[in-house]
Amino acid sequence: MRKFIILPAIAAMTFSLAACQSEQADSVEDAADNRADVLEDMADATTNEVQAEALENQADAVEEAGENMADAIDNGSVAPNAM
Repeated sequence: MRKFIILPAIAAMTFSLAACQSEQADSVEDAADNRADVLEDMADATTNEVQAEALENQADAVEEAGENMADAIDNGSVAPNAM
């Protein structure tokens, strides 16, 4: 019976550790999120729908690029100081 309790607990701990990022990766992702927030604020402030949509798309691209760079830093394919 204990195996049924211990195995899920070990699996949960393993998955939570896999989700951790390095400090450098967090910094890169935070910077991208901050830039995306600025773009989203600009989109909210404009009355031009086409421009707002373009800014929203750019914000999405910046967030995705930040996530990809953070992942690359964590998996070792990009040096942390390459940014």
